[in-house]
Amino acid sequence: MREISYSQAIREAFVELLRTDSRVFILGQGVWSPWYVGTSMKDLDKEFGRGRIIDTPVSEAATTGAAVGAAIAGMRPVVIHPRMDFMLLAVEQIVSQAANWHFMFGGRVNAPVTIRAIINRGGEQGAQHSQSVHAWFMHVPGLKVVMPATPYDAKGLLVASILDGNPVLYVDDRWLYNEVGEVPEDLYSVPIGKAALRREGTDLTIVGSSYMALQAIIAAEALAENGISAEVIDLRTIKPLDDALIIQSVRKTGRLLVTDGGGTTCGVAAEVIARVTIQALESLRGPVA
Repeated sequence: MREISYSQAIREAFVELLRTDSRVFILGQGVWSPWYVGTSMKDLDKEFGRGRIIDTPVSEAATTGAAVGAAIAGMRPVVIHPRMDFMLLAVEQIVSQAANWHFMFGGRVNAPVTIRAIINRGGEQGAQHSQSVHAWFMHVPGLKVVMPATPYDAKGLLVASILDGNPVLYVDDRWLYNEVGEVPEDLYSVPIGKAALRREGTDLTIVGSSYMALQAIIAAEALAENGISAEVIDLRTIKPLDDALIIQSVRKTGRLLVTDGGGTTCGVAAEVIARVTIQALESLRGPVA
């Protein structure tokens, strides 16, 4: 199978859906510029026109609100926030509007909007540009949150997010853009809510997502050199979590280590650990970390 980069995989998902689904359009700041979105949007405005690839003013709330309204009206918009931190200016539109419409209208009206938020770290990124606040959105009923770690999942989860009937927060990390992996040329989707077993082991379960899932694999390889067999789970989706795979692994290994790129208090790691201690406390043979 051919190999492409994470960034190219995102672009390919956009291309295939823009070609096959007239409801899909993209809007956000800097969507015509590689400085904002890398090569993940390269030349899309030239192929599909600037009526479907819309570069917006610097108003995150207005841009997101326009996307939510379009979704309610039957479109499948993707709103892009090149820096996840500034997406916080659109929280009211995401949390109070998009995530609530399904509940407010008894499931008869949904807001199938995809919110793409990019994590930035390193380089010229300052304190206001390099935060990863993905765990905040785990608290929101009606909102799904995906965090792909591989090129295969970057494409498959983006397709799944856009075609899902509800609002989805799609989080990608700029540090992953040059990662290369096998990606089918055909249109496919990766199920939302299903984690992936990246490495089998018997002594320890390591859980991570996005960039930290790849770091978990590196850690497992280092542990193997010291005779420790670590199993690695890539969450892929942090809302909803795939409890079943995590619990199954912990029951086998008896030990748990969770790694995450966000804050520890009320974070992804804390949630995973809480669920394991509730559902599989008797299987743990040592402290969790």
